[in-house]
Amino acid sequence: DFGCGGGGFFALQAAKLVGDRGEIFAVDILKSVLNNVASRARSLGLENIVTVWSNLEVFGATKILDGSLDYGLLTNVLFQNKDPRTIIREAVRMLKLEGQLLIIDWKEGRFPLGPLPQDKVSPQTVRDIVAEFYLSEIASFDAGPFHYGIIFKKIRS
Repeated sequence: DFGCGGGGFFALQAAKLVGDRGEIFAVDILKSVLNNVASRARSLGLENIVTVWSNLEVFGATKILDGSLDYGLLTNVLFQNKDPRTIIREAVRMLKLEGQLLIIDWKEGRFPLGPLPQDKVSPQTVRDIVAEFYLSEIASFDAGPFHYGIIFKKIRS
């Protein structure tokens, strides 16, 4: 879960899902966020979450091996950063060949909540970026009234 956020919701759910068959990495730039996720994991009895402190905007900074992950998740992360391309590149670096990346972010337009329209990253911009990194779109979906979701597969290293 790249940019797992304070609640670590997706990382915690993934940890429950994979159980002892896998390990979940919760990555964030804020140590306080990671401490919270680790604490919540302990309170839920989850021993398969590893917190990783990193700046996803720096290629190679995340201490997870190249080509080692089956899945990656970027949820409400791209709009928060100056260059979404660098974050996607860093996520793709860690994916195995045939690994999947799920991106969920804000739909375009004005809503009563969420980021300013000029800060949002459109689905087409995401598609254009991932094409540079040998990812193929396998599905897209409405992720609620304010978000879109796209799943990509890494087809080449």
